[in-house]
Amino acid sequence: MDLSVISQKSVTVVRLKGSLKLDDGVPELSATLGRLTQEGHRKFVLNVSEMPQIDSSGIGLLVRTHTDCVKHGGGITLVQPSNFAVHTLRLVGVLRLFKVVSSDSEGLAVFGETVVA
Repeated sequence: MDLSVISQKSVTVVRLKGSLKLDDGVPELSATLGRLTQEGHRKFVLNVSEMPQIDSSGIGLLVRTHTDCVKHGGGITLVQPSNFAVHTLRLVGVLRLFKVVSSDSEGLAVFGETVVA
């Protein structure tokens, strides 16, 4: 998995490229989000437009991180999840937890930001 992280005022945009599965992406994203939350980041826009697959471990990571961030006034917004990801998140009943938008700019707007780096 390839990750890029862009801090945009009070929001952090994380762009994912690749699957989010137990042995493919989850460890790297978990380490990145863990480091960022320890640094105080709590508002995330995850651009998952290039994430073709997600498994239960990926879903668990997103839900745990989102829940922790919400407790501290933040959360996770998903940008352009694939049909497979939307179906999977809906099937396990967690899609409703996340705001789903079509661009990084819309994701930033969810948190009151307007500029994309």
